[in-house]
Amino acid sequence: MHSFEQLRQQMIDYQLVARGLHDQTVLNALSAVPREKFIPTELVEFAYRDSPLPIEASQTISQPYIVALMTAALKLKKNDRVLEVGTGSGYAAAVLAEISNDVYTVERHKILADTARERLKDLGYTNVQVLHGDGTLGWSEHAPFDAIIVAAGGPEVPETLKQQLAIGGRLVIPVGASLDTQKLMRIERISDDVYKEENLGGVRFVPLIGAAGWEDEEAQSATIARTEPTLPELIYQSSEHFAIIDDVNLDNLMERIGDSRVVLLGEASHGSAEFYEMRARITKELIEKKGFTIVAAEADWPDAAHINNYIQGKEPDALLQSQPFSRFPTWMWANQSVLDFTHWLKAHNEKISSGDDRVGFYGLDLYSLNSSMEAVLKYLEKVDPVTAEVARTRYGCLMPWVNDFSMYSHAVITKKYRECESEVLIILQTLLRKQMEYSLLDGEKFFDAEENAKLVANAERYYRTMYYAESNSWNQRDTHMFETLQDILEFRGSESKAVIWAHNSHIGDASATQMSASGEINIGQLVRQKYGAKAYNIGFGTDHGTVAAASEWGGPMEIKQVRSSHIDSYEHVCHEVKTDNFLLPLRQPLQELTRKKLLPERLERAIGVIYRPETEMQSHYFYASLPHQFDEYIWFDETRAVEALMKKTTKGMPDTFPFGL
Repeated sequence: MHSFEQLRQQMIDYQLVARGLHDQTVLNALSAVPREKFIPTELVEFAYRDSPLPIEASQTISQPYIVALMTAALKLKKNDRVLEVGTGSGYAAAVLAEISNDVYTVERHKILADTARERLKDLGYTNVQVLHGDGTLGWSEHAPFDAIIVAAGGPEVPETLKQQLAIGGRLVIPVGASLDTQKLMRIERISDDVYKEENLGGVRFVPLIGAAGWEDEEAQSATIARTEPTLPELIYQSSEHFAIIDDVNLDNLMERIGDSRVVLLGEASHGSAEFYEMRARITKELIEKKGFTIVAAEADWPDAAHINNYIQGKEPDALLQSQPFSRFPTWMWANQSVLDFTHWLKAHNEKISSGDDRVGFYGLDLYSLNSSMEAVLKYLEKVDPVTAEVARTRYGCLMPWVNDFSMYSHAVITKKYRECESEVLIILQTLLRKQMEYSLLDGEKFFDAEENAKLVANAERYYRTMYYAESNSWNQRDTHMFETLQDILEFRGSESKAVIWAHNSHIGDASATQMSASGEINIGQLVRQKYGAKAYNIGFGTDHGTVAAASEWGGPMEIKQVRSSHIDSYEHVCHEVKTDNFLLPLRQPLQELTRKKLLPERLERAIGVIYRPETEMQSHYFYASLPHQFDEYIWFDETRAVEALMKKTTKGMPDTFPFGL
């Protein structure tokens, strides 16, 4: 497990510097403060997550980036006298105290003020004074202040705080007529009566309660009289509403997709039936109306080959493993929604005379190392027995780890076992050298063997580096998905078109999410870079309902209740829209104002095959800019769990960011 010092450095590198924050004084301050000391004990493992965390009195400790951004905006100097409004856990006060000699902080919740005072004292911050009181009134006894920072959003800038600024002083505060329309403001006092204001961008903070802020009743409604529609009202006006999936009219969506070659269809969880059924509905229209012939899924290649053989009307291939979808989590693809879709694909293909025009179903993932090795070996046994024996010997390097390939990484790291990279690459190179000879016998079977050999090579590197390469393991996986997609498109011909089924976190552009701050990419980003406007990616979301998920990797499937969405999330905004289901165009918005209002980063929920509602904020939420992430967003306010086709399962590998995606 990483030490807190390492995690703190990763926070600096990936959450702050990578986002363009280069104020070395501020970076040094955040490096010096042990954030884990300001987090509730039960959440300490999430101390350096790029998100706010709950603390006592139903308040939060701000996201590290926001603390750094606001602190940098103050332009602090060593001799500055600083006032903080909203002490909270005391974390931001400690950061301020690392930079300036005198810090005064006011907190309206007595339990927070008392706890922060003791915590800061214990950590040696003798230059911080904590007051329990109304922060909107400032702390006049110690005014004027060279800098004032407010950690809550008010309806306007309190005049009391402006008056307590020294000439040349800076005040940083979130301001907005509602909690949905806050902007971060920097106010500089030029003279007794002249102030300069600067808008630093959109934010979302808890309400600033007090005599010069919101009253409690106003904060509950989170709004005041306004002249323009709320964001939920704008979404309602800018979306296409529908009642049930079977009856939704997709003509406008087909027009927006246009002549795209790749359409990416997401899901907000791996266990919600509506996501699968809507993807099937859209895919059917893409096949029938736009000539798509490829369905590529976040599934293992050998498993998907079983479906492909079925929908192509072929006999089960003896080269493939006998029990497809037996690796955890079986319900992700072995469910009634997918089964119904495969029956439709088979019926569609039976009406097509040309094999080139039939739809194929392919897997993009790389977890099937063992079954892919077996597929390569059985193929070679059939076409070239001598090479098959050599390949079996080379693949034997990985045989000790067939029951748990994650242990291969540990063995290599500790130098208790040699790397197998050269062996698996030699087999792939041998296949490629003999492509002409092998493919003359059966081009499709050679393509299958080639992809399995590539998968083995990529999976060997993935497992070998998974414990020390951090984000690289995610990048290796999604790069493999993208390269596999490219191979499929090339194999099916220059006019072929593909639909991708994968989780939102794979198909939404990673550069528009906090994943990018950790150096992570995904197939959605790579497809956009390759195809530009000829790629169209569609995300999905839900507020509540049931979901099929496990509590831990390899655990049994459970039907779990999905919690209502977080107040600071895109899901909460969509839940406030006065219709249950809708399609929201984002690349070609019906109203540009709606897209503009959605651009500022908000939380977004991601549920994989694991769902932990008890730590949902830390486990399943991340920051994103929805219009930059997706070209379209499809919303189901309430969803139900998929109906699993139960069978024996085998454990796979550990989950990846955020959880089992």
